[in-house]
Amino acid sequence: MATGCTDKKKASEVSLKLDPQKVEWFKDAKFGMFIHWGLYSILEGSYNGHTMPDKSFPQGNSWYAEWIKPRLEVPDDFYNGLVNEFNPVKYDPESWVREACNAGMKYLVITAKHHDGFALWDSKVSDFDIAATPYKKDLIGPLVKACKKHGLKYGFYYSHWQDWEDPDGAMPFWYPWRPDEDFEKYWQRKSLPQVKELIKKYDPDLLWFDTWGWDNHITPERRDELIRLVRTYSDKCLINGRICFSDPGDNIDFLEMHDNSYPKEMLDKPWQTPATMQNSWAYHGKDYNWKPATRMLRYLVSNTSMGGNYLLNVGPKADGTLPAPAVRRLREMGAWLGTNGEAVYGTQPSSLKVDDGDVYLTEKTDGDEKYLYIFITEPKSSVSIPSVLTKGCCALETGQVLEMASEDGCTEIHIPERLFKDNSIVVLKAEL
Repeated sequence: MATGCTDKKKASEVSLKLDPQKVEWFKDAKFGMFIHWGLYSILEGSYNGHTMPDKSFPQGNSWYAEWIKPRLEVPDDFYNGLVNEFNPVKYDPESWVREACNAGMKYLVITAKHHDGFALWDSKVSDFDIAATPYKKDLIGPLVKACKKHGLKYGFYYSHWQDWEDPDGAMPFWYPWRPDEDFEKYWQRKSLPQVKELIKKYDPDLLWFDTWGWDNHITPERRDELIRLVRTYSDKCLINGRICFSDPGDNIDFLEMHDNSYPKEMLDKPWQTPATMQNSWAYHGKDYNWKPATRMLRYLVSNTSMGGNYLLNVGPKADGTLPAPAVRRLREMGAWLGTNGEAVYGTQPSSLKVDDGDVYLTEKTDGDEKYLYIFITEPKSSVSIPSVLTKGCCALETGQVLEMASEDGCTEIHIPERLFKDNSIVVLKAEL
């Protein structure tokens, strides 16, 4: 039996809470890779002469290519028939994991089943899965193997609420409301059994469930039923707050922000932002709105300074290759983290506060020493820290000692202009 799985217990014996120590790896990891991949990748954001976003459709004003079926009103027969075309012969999970590791990412989450209902593994619960495609081979197992080989934590996005292929699964809000008794059939027939399959077969480190502001069928009772199922079969699997966004309860392990949403204050639980490199999550052949690596690094350090994680998405092409713009940005971010990762991984938010929107702080204790890391995201000649730094300060990347002056309980650190010549974000290290 896999390490994190436990023998099934009686429902009354299962605690809905996970040991808090099991969440420590997540709090220290800071940076992860999200992967949106499925049948929608074939269409690349376009169908029948229309490309998302397309306002000629009532609900077509969206970049999210994984939503192409309802947004561009793709007929069921056509969309579900894409199983006969999905054949990712260039899929190389080892290369995906290497890119994630080289980027400085510490965990990976893939869409095992998105809202379209298609499963990337050979599910015994549904025939709408990878086994029905020309490829036929399991996509999840080899990726899990590669993650384990390279020491990467891994998890699965699973759409427990919406399922557009199942006759009883929930649909988008502009469709007729699914009667609750019908949804319960889907819940018991497909949703819960597939979650159980994923846990028992692949032993994930986390499960990424998905609801948001719409009314949905995930009542507190169903939420807790799903949590209990996860806890029954795994004593390590983390659960995110979007299992029921409007009412996650006290038994989830970390909060999930809205898409590309960045809090401006501390939160009382571990948390992360799921974020895109462009506008779409799934591969969109005409979405050229790529964010620069510098901006994404700023999101990372901002979240880190407030105790949060950054889950950055890549949308592979249907053939299994990663888009070149995504790979370049991953490598640029990895290069920066290669010299500045000490200030990110395993750090805590600083108790010190700086009144400067271009400056972020983290802290770390190493034995008897306590270090302050100062991220400077825009060029400036000095930065003021509300503390007396008596043991010195240096540029983290080069070790260059910087001049300081203390007065009235604050320390002014002077920053040479040349530090900004080839760095997107300069990091200073000071002893407290």
